[in-house]
Amino acid sequence: MAALRRAKRLRCCGQDARAPRSFCAEACRYYIILWGWAGLQIIGLAGCEGRSMGSELKTLFLNPPSFENFDGGAGSRWPATREIDSFWYPVWLTYPAGMLPGSKLLDAPPHKITAAETIQTARSYDFVVLFTSTVGFDSDLRLTRQMKEAKPDLKVAFVGPPVQVQPVESLMASPDINFVVRGEFDNAVVEFAQGKPLHEISGVSYRKNGQVIHNPARPALATEELDRLPFATEVYKRDLVIENYNVPFLLHPFVALYTSRGCPALCTFCLWPQTLSGHPWRVRSADNVAQEMRQAVEMFPQAKEFFFDDDTFNIRKERVLELCTKFKPLGFRWSCTARVHSDYETLKAMADAGARLLIVGFESGDPAILKNIKKGATVEMARRFVKNCKKLGIAIHGDYIIGLPGETKESIQRTIDFAKELDTETIQVSIAHAYPGTEFYDYAAQHNFLAAEARADAAGHQLPHLEYPGLSLEEMMASVNRFYDTYYFRRRVMWRIVKKALWDSNERKRLYHEAVEFLRLRAERWRYARSSGGRGPGTA
Repeated sequence: MAALRRAKRLRCCGQDARAPRSFCAEACRYYIILWGWAGLQIIGLAGCEGRSMGSELKTLFLNPPSFENFDGGAGSRWPATREIDSFWYPVWLTYPAGMLPGSKLLDAPPHKITAAETIQTARSYDFVVLFTSTVGFDSDLRLTRQMKEAKPDLKVAFVGPPVQVQPVESLMASPDINFVVRGEFDNAVVEFAQGKPLHEISGVSYRKNGQVIHNPARPALATEELDRLPFATEVYKRDLVIENYNVPFLLHPFVALYTSRGCPALCTFCLWPQTLSGHPWRVRSADNVAQEMRQAVEMFPQAKEFFFDDDTFNIRKERVLELCTKFKPLGFRWSCTARVHSDYETLKAMADAGARLLIVGFESGDPAILKNIKKGATVEMARRFVKNCKKLGIAIHGDYIIGLPGETKESIQRTIDFAKELDTETIQVSIAHAYPGTEFYDYAAQHNFLAAEARADAAGHQLPHLEYPGLSLEEMMASVNRFYDTYYFRRRVMWRIVKKALWDSNERKRLYHEAVEFLRLRAERWRYARSSGGRGPGTA
């Protein structure tokens, strides 16, 4: 079945293995005879434009070790080192990795692979596709320099939101980057690996004669094309160890995948819909998703749950109901992302089909802030949604952000009170980051609210970089600790967490480890908040 899908994809990309070699290949042979290999490197734009279509590059797909325990750009919409070790799956990299026989997906952070080990691995490959992030970009450049020192003829492409938003700046930051891809990169990197010249590949930007060339954009993949992509879970089975992936509020081990791309919501701060995945919502067919799940349940019998990590899984009721009809006979447990728009009927269908937990971005309990960020939801909608979920036995992990446009000391307190009122199973509180390419970034820059570019400390933990009138960086950092303290240090919440671990030794060990990590970072936050100008020990 996998081989059949690969054959279909090759036809889709216009690469027919039976086709005669192109004129480019004949020209290459001519220049090799006339000038030798050194001449070919000059004529062929440092080797990127002179390969024949028949010479497929052995490719390494890399989620780099930007920082130790860094939940990087390939899997996380909010790349950072977390309060508690968390690793999301590098789903974006799996699709092209599944298209290229002989390729490998190296997800360094969760597998504890160091920079030195990454460099050694890269020596065995011809082409590296590196998924970078805003806070990890400089570290990724240093790693790329070291990889090329170890293997000078190595080709490297950077993908991910930073290079899409700033392709010129990214390419000019280092001559070691051969090209970047703007937007979805599945087919672009595969075409390069299969020998297609850069100037013929849609969606790429590259240097030529000191100038940056931007090829025409590539249309986003539609349902038929998404269905032809390989299954992410097949690449997990080949290259990853699922026990190495941990998210505190999900069961361990879990397996994550996408059923759609894009998000029609207009949240001003959200990175992927404004850069990588786009706002147009494109779905895999329900049959295609069910086929992958049927296979994944068999491949990973140890998985305690599956997670649908779409930008928004429940955006359209009809599709949710169709998927639930497909899931129910398979009898697996699952969780997903969600907005507060789903009605009771939809939530009941999800619960009946095995849904355990929903990740919901409540963001704020202040109505004005929700309007400022174009959330498209209200506090009343959130209350009704949570009430229905509790009635059906669906747990919720609530996400909140401190420092969104319009934030004040008073609005922070309203959000803390709102979170306590909703009383969801678990919460996560983040410092607002305005990433380049988002409407939030443009707003912050226009109003001079950027105290610095998006930044992290030496370990990759988020640091505040926005400052509003009457609300300092230090106050926002201190508010995160206060939020967590007032939420979790309540008797019923502590008992809710502890009782789950009473009869499960694995959960007891996990809870102990997470508690130690949480308290350690909590202390670091307090030191940061109390330090002069917010530049405490270990800050960037």
